[in-house]
Amino acid sequence: MIKKEMIAMLLAGGQGSRLGVLTARMAKPAVSFGGKYRIIDFPLSNCINSGVDTVGVLTQYRPLKLNSHIGIGIPWDLDRNVGGVSVLPPYEKNTNSEWYTGTANAIYQNLEYMESYHPDYVLILSGDHIYKMDYETMLDFHKANNADVTIAVMPVPMEEASRFGIMITDEKHQIVDFEEKPEHPRSNLASMGIYIFSWNALKEALITNRNQPGLDFGKHIIPYCRDKGERLFAYEFDGYWKDVGTLTSYWEANMELIDIVPEFNLYEEYWKIYTKNEIQPPQYFGPESDVERSIIGEGAEIEGKIYNSVIGSGVRIGKGTTVRHSIIMNGTVIGENCSIDKAIIDEESIIGNQVQMGVGDSVQNDLRPDIYRDDLCTIGEKSVIPNGVVIGKNVMINGVTTKEDYEDGRLDSGKTLDKGGIQE
Repeated sequence: MIKKEMIAMLLAGGQGSRLGVLTARMAKPAVSFGGKYRIIDFPLSNCINSGVDTVGVLTQYRPLKLNSHIGIGIPWDLDRNVGGVSVLPPYEKNTNSEWYTGTANAIYQNLEYMESYHPDYVLILSGDHIYKMDYETMLDFHKANNADVTIAVMPVPMEEASRFGIMITDEKHQIVDFEEKPEHPRSNLASMGIYIFSWNALKEALITNRNQPGLDFGKHIIPYCRDKGERLFAYEFDGYWKDVGTLTSYWEANMELIDIVPEFNLYEEYWKIYTKNEIQPPQYFGPESDVERSIIGEGAEIEGKIYNSVIGSGVRIGKGTTVRHSIIMNGTVIGENCSIDKAIIDEESIIGNQVQMGVGDSVQNDLRPDIYRDDLCTIGEKSVIPNGVVIGKNVMINGVTTKEDYEDGRLDSGKTLDKGGIQE
């Protein structure tokens, strides 16, 4: 009989719609981060660094890129005969077939997988946060308090507390009450969406509540456990943690990596972040190139000037081009004599020569001002921008565009040009 003390269930099926065009063709955890990584690399690396060697990854929305990235788990040392990483998409049962309808519903649908390891504890994780955490320390806290449920929390500014699930605790860290996005919060301890459940408590709660529509941890499972009188504790985390759920927070988190002393260090020897590495040639810097405060991925060819930017693997940047405050993802090619400022350019895009991007006044985006904002210019995966066009701020471009798509060779600030059909 296989027995694991603690297994992890990693929820990686989210669409991440607030990342706009970046998640039009892939799940949010598969989005590039920090040059060579993808968002899911962080919780997977945390697992193996914490000694958790059995991880179920629950996928749903556009999982192709995510599945091929994870593969059989080799980069994270999760290619095991017993345990290791298992990708768990929704599947057809003999009586009915259903998508995962909520976080807890996804876990409930995989009871059989969890049962097979006879775990004492189950760690529930989200696949779309950037952080380093030792889950073993959290498990020690869970055991020391004889807890049924332990919820990782972190203090947030009081004025932001209404955006989170908030825990109210006593002096022993036991949760006495909690509020989901309260208008007038009584505490600033925000749930991080990281839970450790004692197996029996989790199993019983999932089975009892299985018919709740959109079965969710915050809305259904945690309140059920509290009302039943289970022991709920808050584990306070004091490290770096970022929810890169919006384009602005995603851009900011990337920019923080290039600080002289970054708050979040990707290169610590004792807590490595692992990823699937394609075999790439070394970076090449041309005689006229200039690079300051930037991350440059393997296989990049830089002929131009790069300032305060994150450049992915295999990116090519032509002579006379200047890139500032931007994220350029893997395999993108930027032509000569371009000026790129505060842009997020997704993978394998082609930017022509003499293109100016991020110029002009700040104007609200005409389609999704809630997503395309803060003067960012966002270009979707495999997009093509023709030579000589001028592109404003708060702009979104997706698909293969031609000169005819730009009136007088311009796309003014706040405009959307979607030739890839993501709005369908």
